[in-house]
Amino acid sequence: MSDAMYAVEPIGRVESPLVAREDAPRQGDEGAPEAWLVLRPDMAEGLRGLLPGTEVLVLTWLDRADRGRLVVHPRGDLARAPQGVFTTRSPDRPNPVGLHRVRVTAIEPAPDGPRLRVTDLEALDGTPVVDIKPLLGDIADR
Repeated sequence: MSDAMYAVEPIGRVESPLVAREDAPRQGDEGAPEAWLVLRPDMAEGLRGLLPGTEVLVLTWLDRADRGRLVVHPRGDLARAPQGVFTTRSPDRPNPVGLHRVRVTAIEPAPDGPRLRVTDLEALDGTPVVDIKPLLGDIADR
């Protein structure tokens, strides 16, 4: 294994009414409120072609995660047998990359950078956004 370091630069941050982990749903489709992705101003050109109504994958850095955790009770349920984090979607893991399937409902310019209104985002307020990727459809549509 290489000891190389990799730099990940946030492209923006989440603005959400969710501020505490205990208030956030386990997954976005389990009652997450609408939220904003506030991108850095220099990321605006990266949104070219993105339209409201589009579903995208948002990758976040779960900055409040326990990076030393390798075993969890799935969904925090102590009645369930402990599992390795690589078999779960737990935010607590060595590299806490969050993966969120969301729908863009609005795109707005703003002085602090472009803003995307999204649904089904369970990330907490202030969570760094590291990337946005399209959902891939059929091969013919790519």
